Amino acid sequence: MEKKLKIGLALGGGSARGFAHVGVIKVLEEAGIKVDYLSGCSMGALVGAFYASGARIQMLERFTRAIDRRNWVDLTFSKMGLISGNRIEQILYLMTRRSTFDMLKIPLAVVAVDLYSGNKVVLKEGLVSRAVRASISIPGYFVPVEMDGMLLVDGGVLDRVPCEAVRDLGADLVIAVDTGFYLARGKINSMIDVMARSFDIMGREISRTILINADFVIKPDLECIAPSQFDKAREAIDLGEKAARVALPELSAMLESRGVLA
Repeated sequence: MEKKLKIGLALGGGSARGFAHVGVIKVLEEAGIKVDYLSGCSMGALVGAFYASGARIQMLERFTRAIDRRNWVDLTFSKMGLISGNRIEQILYLMTRRSTFDMLKIPLAVVAVDLYSGNKVVLKEGLVSRAVRASISIPGYFVPVEMDGMLLVDGGVLDRVPCEAVRDLGADLVIAVDTGFYLARGKINSMIDVMARSFDIMGREISRTILINADFVIKPDLECIAPSQFDKAREAIDLGEKAARVALPELSAMLESRGVLA
């Protein structure tokens, strides 16, 4: 297949639901759809960073199956959050091969929000692990990240699916992966569920506007998975894979019509 235009993949947030991105990437790889640029918010930033650093999709699958919250949750007495985030940043540092952004195999943009200015911040320089640590910092749950005079938290506060960020990197066509909103009644089981649901309610209207910037949207059906259910990573991957396979014929036709695949 001859490739003419550049494809960008925008991976949204969603905490544990974001493991669905792994399944989507797996299907794109199998279909020969090469991703030229990546952007990510929150869990999308984490998965995107691993993939951009050169991790094989099989390695990502193994990692998600082996993940245990006890390995990355480091409680703190800080007034700024319940989890310091130091442990997960160390894991990110190793999993991204100690990379800075200029060392990545695929150009990546990571989205966070600065609490001081109230603005979205797109991180494209420095240590990838530090940027991802900022992007996953759910307010009140993780301690925010201080960086260059900013106090950074989860990018999902303003930009759950960073389509604009990946287009700004140089993507001609943007494929967005939206993990949706968790609004099921009677299934709020933890503090992270409370926080994630609050963000979801605030973000519904914003996301509709954001997704207009995508050329194609893949939206896995993740209704059965709460943001805090990291033990359902395997299920989330499978649902992401299922959604991507269903969308593949339409996606391939769109790419061919645009002259991306021939």
